[in-house]
Parts: sequence; C-alpha cells; structure tokens
Amino acid sequence: MTPTLSALDLSGKRALVRVDFNVPMKDGVITDDTRMTSALPTLRAILDAGGSAVVVSHRGRPKGVVVESLRMAPIAAHLESLLGDEVAVKHVEDVAGEAAQAAAASLQPGELLVLENLRFEAGETSNDNDLSQALAKMADCFVQDAFGTCHRAHASTAGVPALMTDKAAGLLLQKEIDAFTQAFAKPQRPLIAIIGGAKVSDKIVVLENLIDKVDEILIGGGMAYTFLRAQGIGIGTSLCEEDRVDTAHAILEQCQKRDIKLHLPSDHICADRFAEDAQREVHGPMVPEGWMGLDIGPETQKRLAAVIGTAGTVVWNGPMGVFEMAPFRAGTACIASAIAESDCMSVVGGGDSIAAIKLVGAAEKVSHISTGGGAFLEMLEGKELPGIAALEL
Repeated sequence: MTPTLSALDLSGKRALVRVDFNVPMKDGVITDDTRMTSALPTLRAILDAGGSAVVVSHRGRPKGVVVESLRMAPIAAHLESLLGDEVAVKHVEDVAGEAAQAAAASLQPGELLVLENLRFEAGETSNDNDLSQALAKMADCFVQDAFGTCHRAHASTAGVPALMTDKAAGLLLQKEIDAFTQAFAKPQRPLIAIIGGAKVSDKIVVLENLIDKVDEILIGGGMAYTFLRAQGIGIGTSLCEEDRVDTAHAILEQCQKRDIKLHLPSDHICADRFAEDAQREVHGPMVPEGWMGLDIGPETQKRLAAVIGTAGTVVWNGPMGVFEMAPFRAGTACIASAIAESDCMSVVGGGDSIAAIKLVGAAEKVSHISTGGGAFLEMLEGKELPGIAALEL
C-alpha cells in the first residue's frame, strides 16, 4: 500500500519533494507549464500544513555536467509567479553540497526552496548512495510527485526514499496510482484497451500483459500493419516489422483462445509516399501495391468509435496514424472524440494521444490524463516502478 500525503505530519517539517519540472523552453521562456501547475496542489498542501518544501527536479540530459541553459533559476522564478506573493520561493545553484544544505536548513514553515538541476550530478542517474544521503539530510520526510520519473531507479526516486522512514506519494502521483487501480483492479466492464503507435516491438509486453485483463483491444497506427500481414492481408508499402509477424500472429491466437475481441483497421487513408503533401486515397481492407497506410479509414473510425461507445473503461496509448502530419490525424482525433463522448472511465497516456485529446477540446471530459510517458507504458506492461516501490512501508 502506497502511503498518502495525508499520512505525514508536516507541521514544522521540511519535505524533500521530487517533482517533474522538465518543462519545454524556447529562448528562455517556458512554452508549456502543465507539469508545474500539476504539482501545485501537493506543494500548497505541504505549505498549508505548516511545512516547508525542498523541491528537486531534473531538466534535460546534461549527463553529470553543468549546462547553463538547463539551470533551474527560470523554473524557480516561474514557480514563484504561480504560487503567488504569499509564498517565498528561494533558489540555490547547488544540488546537495554545502550551499544547498545551508539553504535547506534555513527554511521556515511556508517557504519553498528549489535546488539546482539534479542531473548536473552524475550520481543522480547512477543512484549514487552519497548523493542520496546528502539529499535525504536536507529534509524530515520525502514526497514523490514525479510519476514521469518513477520508472527510473535514480538517486532522487529510489535512493532517497530508501533512506527515509517518513515518505509518501504526492497528490499528483496518487491520482496516477488511483487511476490505474480503478482501470485494472476494479474496472467497469467492458474494459477496452486502445493501443497505437508505429511498432509492435514497442508494445509487445503491453499487449501480452493486457490480454489477461481486458475484454477488447483496438489496434491502430503503424503497428496494425504487422498484424494485418500476420493475417495474410496485403499492406502495400506500409510499415511492417517482418521479424515481428510471428509475434503478432501469436498475440492474435492468444486473443482468440481467451475470447478477447481484437479490432484491426478494415480501411485505410493511404498515401503514395510518406509526406504531408502526398497523394491520398482510401483503400480497404487491403492496401494496394505502391501505397502505404498512414491512418485508419472512415469506416474503421466509425466502427471503433461505436466499440468505444459500449465501454465501461477505456485505456488509450498511442496514435492511430501519423498524427504529426495533419492529413493523417483524423483517425486519432476520432478516437479522442469517441472517448470524450463516452460515459466510460477513461485513462489516456502518451504524447500524441494526449495531444489529440487537447486538439478536440476534450481534456476535461477524460477521467485521467497521465503525466508520465515511459512510466505510463511500464505500468501498462505490468512492471513495478522503482519510484513507487521505494515508497512502500
């Protein structure tokens, strides 16, 4: 059982809070602060309870050296603007050395300190014990609120909580855990998984894990053509992992044995080349020679939307087509709209899936949008995440 934030006595205590403030920036300006605003409820809860917060995050991949463009100073300044004048936000250009230790020790209840980029220290990604101990010394308790890094056994995700007795999931992480529990441990049936993306190899473990849990699987994106090839259906020049055709065939057989309905595209928006301005035609169920399928066709869109309309629970990861190209975005947008219009409990993760939900203005209609890419995928694979396992008492 993962301890919750409410279980901690925070009054007069310093909490080391692992957040994910790895936000995109352009010309020194934050272009999307969603990850920061998502962490505000946890930070405010700690401060409102009479505690102070030592906030730690990484930015980019500096690989153990200081990269000026990846410093945390602009993050600290933006965080201060988000929290308002009533919260003092301090920043120190040190991760866990003397300057950081002194700044943490001087924190008063209601104050917040942002440490320097964790990955300026090589020991962060190698889960170095000395770095873990130095970080742990700065606080009385540990709060994990960076789901997007929980699949990494780093110093700030696994090393620090292993050294601390008082630890808990932050409010954002708790939402992620609760959503997965609701979707898979006690779902409303039927439970439907929608899996897309380019490659079967990226999703093999996901599919094998889901077969034992779901009632139906909808497959789209480039990976669908490997499954169609396994069924003997012509796919033209569409993306196909020839070395995964047998794997796809085995998954199809497993679904049939377990009476799991597996839905594949029956028509396709095809292109004569992989380009946004390519000539386009709708074909199905076969893709003609010289053509490649780059999105699910209108018949498939209608059919899959109807299936989603019957769902009690939907879990979605991966686009239905080449979402980054506008002419091949309709299938993914259709799935997003169908989920939004459904009364089901819905969990959505993955960059393109989330972008599609936002594109159709449906973010408020989805039960849960996951904040973690790789972590979300590993949860779908049924793996134990080091950052969550380290919180267990």
